[in-house]
Amino acid sequence: MKGLILRSTGLWYDVLSENNHRYKGRLRGKLRLNDEKVTNPIAVGDRVEMSLEDEEENTVLIEKIEKRENYINRQSPKKEGFAHTIAANLDQAIVVVTLAMPRTSAGFIDRFLVSAEAFRIPAILIFNKTDLLSKDELHIQEKMMQRYEQIGYKCIAISATEDKDISKVEEMLRNKVSLVSGHSGVGKSTLLNRLSPEIEQSTTEVSDYTEKGLHTTTFAEMFEIEKNTFVIDTPGIKELGLMDMEKAEISHYFPEMRERLNQCKYNNCLHLREPKCAVIEAVESGEIAKSRYNSYLSMMEGQDNRR
Repeated sequence: MKGLILRSTGLWYDVLSENNHRYKGRLRGKLRLNDEKVTNPIAVGDRVEMSLEDEEENTVLIEKIEKRENYINRQSPKKEGFAHTIAANLDQAIVVVTLAMPRTSAGFIDRFLVSAEAFRIPAILIFNKTDLLSKDELHIQEKMMQRYEQIGYKCIAISATEDKDISKVEEMLRNKVSLVSGHSGVGKSTLLNRLSPEIEQSTTEVSDYTEKGLHTTTFAEMFEIEKNTFVIDTPGIKELGLMDMEKAEISHYFPEMRERLNQCKYNNCLHLREPKCAVIEAVESGEIAKSRYNSYLSMMEGQDNRR
């Protein structure tokens, strides 16, 4: 019997079978982690083979994990030097961002996009809470969207309370497995509730004092919002770690830098202070956004601090 992992809660997993029945599943001992530097052997989105353990208790034994098409990791919050697999077998990764209440930093957006690029997962930006923005803020948001669209990322602006905007998101998600992430307070849970009332994710007000959302999701969970359409809600992530990434790799995951890598004078150019660096020249001429380059410098510095 085949199944799909919807949620992990410690040693037990919520599993959806091929005939649309939900079971509680647990791993056979032989499938537990060996020497891999990953804290979780199974992630949301994994496809598994399983056998019925107890019909009355509605439990199954997970016998085998099928080969993953892809996955996305972050630094384990509990074990230094180990990765935690957030989700597997994704068609796209969506980051929900807001210009205010709370403000999503360019650094967080770019770190998310670099992580998605590293795992070869197409990424999309949803700018939420447009109804709360002033005319000047809407102009700033439009410029931000143009900046990311110019380097190949799809962007849409919505208010999660507007029906017409929800329709745009539904079309984007249809027949795909989508991971949805973002800072706490940006409206992920509100958006998911609008997409499917069955989700009923808990939402909290953004603190007027800190302008930061309270964490309402504590683990990744997959929901089927319509046939063959799944969304994975992830915890409000403070920071996506760039796991096992060498400094020389990071520029490869910035599309606008990647297309210029063979134009630098030195093959091993890190685009920091080297002479005749095509990336630095593009930043100086305005062809590469300074905010993106600053994010790159921050990631390079972060890799230094890890060593």
